[in-house]
Amino acid sequence: MRSRVHRAELGEFLKARRAELSPRQVGLPETGSRRRVPGLRREEVAQLAAISTDYYTRLEQGRIAASAPVLSSLARVLSLDDGQREYLSELAGRDATRPRRRTRQEVRASLRRVLDDLRFTPAFVLGRRMDVLAWNPLAAALVTDFARLPPNHRNYVRLLFTDEHMRTLYADWESVARTSVALLRREAAHYPDDHRLTELVGELSVRDADFRQWWAGHHVANQRIGTKTLHHPVVGELTLDWDTLTCTSDPDQHLVTWTAEPDTPTHDRLRILASWTAQHRADPADSGHDPWSSGHG
Repeated sequence: MRSRVHRAELGEFLKARRAELSPRQVGLPETGSRRRVPGLRREEVAQLAAISTDYYTRLEQGRIAASAPVLSSLARVLSLDDGQREYLSELAGRDATRPRRRTRQEVRASLRRVLDDLRFTPAFVLGRRMDVLAWNPLAAALVTDFARLPPNHRNYVRLLFTDEHMRTLYADWESVARTSVALLRREAAHYPDDHRLTELVGELSVRDADFRQWWAGHHVANQRIGTKTLHHPVVGELTLDWDTLTCTSDPDQHLVTWTAEPDTPTHDRLRILASWTAQHRADPADSGHDPWSSGHG
């Protein structure tokens, strides 16, 4: 029996995707009459996917499970990208008897050693639900002092929406935050019974209108590389390439690194920040220069 949670999420995902498409985008004629619902109607999706409207309606309502051919047809009709297709397949293929994972996640020792060896590269390890499991000193200097946060607050998505410093750190905070919500939505497909993830989503939905709206949009992402511009309070503007490396022995742990092109201002500023970090750690009493001495959410 398919998981009811996944069937309900699959239905909401399909509903959100059809709401984003116009008849013209899928080759249907525009009638000119006012439409009662945004995007495509259920019957239009069913027609294009060569299935009955009743079947598609029950699928959206989470009452039935879809076959692989139907999912493939719906993915084509709704113009899903590769990440969205994977997400759709995961929602349709998970079993309700999947065991819950409630044990505390610990960073792999090998990843911890990698972090310790990266002196000039900010890096941290993300676990399930995008919890920050470990970090090196330069990552703390670049992003925030994770050690000052309670363990259950060391979550990257939570920081983005509750820490005002994060909103000023990222030059394009909205894009970063939207992507993080889409990544978290993907996590929810992996672990629908994760009570901590449910609590996190509930907390952020109450605290932040943007999170509430973006979560309701049911967008998913599978982004593993990118470029970010940061406005750092110590060294100024940084343009960094970030990469995500997945641990083969535990695919739920991801090493995120931030690097800069050699012989660029950002490359030089990272080294200045590394030197500042080493000096600051050597003299912890000198807290007056700590840009994160204010409270966190």
